Amino acid sequence: MPHDSSHDASAPVPHRVVVIVDENSNPFELGCVTEVFGLRRPELGRDLYDFRLCSPEPCVLMRDGFFTLTGVAGLEAAEHADTLIVPNRPDVEVPRRPAVLDAVRRAHRRGARLVGLCSGAFTLAEAGVLDGRRATAHWQWAASFRARFPSVRLEEDVLFVDDGDILTAAGSAAALDLGLHIVRRDHGAEAANSVSRRLVFAAHRDGGQRQFVERPVPEPPDESLAPILAWAQERLDSPLTVADLAARASVSPATLHRRFRAQVGTTPLAWLTGERVALACRLIERGERRLEAVARHSGLGSAAHLRRLMRRATGLTPSQYRNRFGPEAAGP
Repeated sequence: MPHDSSHDASAPVPHRVVVIVDENSNPFELGCVTEVFGLRRPELGRDLYDFRLCSPEPCVLMRDGFFTLTGVAGLEAAEHADTLIVPNRPDVEVPRRPAVLDAVRRAHRRGARLVGLCSGAFTLAEAGVLDGRRATAHWQWAASFRARFPSVRLEEDVLFVDDGDILTAAGSAAALDLGLHIVRRDHGAEAANSVSRRLVFAAHRDGGQRQFVERPVPEPPDESLAPILAWAQERLDSPLTVADLAARASVSPATLHRRFRAQVGTTPLAWLTGERVALACRLIERGERRLEAVARHSGLGSAAHLRRLMRRATGLTPSQYRNRFGPEAAGP
């Protein structure tokens, strides 16, 4: 059962994440958010979030009657959320409880961040907070979602969508991708990497990657990209190209591209750029102030290129990123 974080009276109160659990909610996504937001982080020397579960009923029967959840807070806990994660469940055609929808609307009005995982996008749309906004949902329910909520700008072939104060993920493992994206956005790349290592999960998959991975288990085994990814990550400061990666893998660039699409869900160049930006963020967090040095050691070449790619990836300039996540930052 997730815990309530305890803190020294003089310490800043961590960002409060509250998850609404309702009847027939999916336990997988609940487990994902508990792992990302609910665990203590002694390796970081601080807790990143104050994590709570709440429900409109004292006993909640989870999906397909797998188990019953009891002992969580009432729905009033949602009134104190800085980030509110809304219920997701497979019965998407069944209307959500009015009390849950009202809690979502109130949270949105007072400026809380809203997160919908998988079919949680239906909860947000039914509450009316997604009208005119970008969102995603599991591909299985894309047609149903479009029919019911035509005013929502559904992006059905991506892992997650960050639309500022409302974020949605496609479901299942994409819940982890979005969770780590939120940690990165709130606390920086080093914290997100630490959480991902504990999860034994990829530290960064861009939200724009496709939902459907055609070959989730490479066949045959010796076509796995894991060795070439590890090799490239150790050489990000070198002028690596897609041709270099292909040569290392002993395949043509076209074959490498197909394997990246199948196994990683993106192109070799997009993956390489994302890894370099993530390294640049870590270097800034560790105290490197010289942008040319950051650009050189991360393989991004020039300070101008670094600025452009960091702004595109994080929404922040290098100096803004340093002020927020660098060694002299005041903290979250």
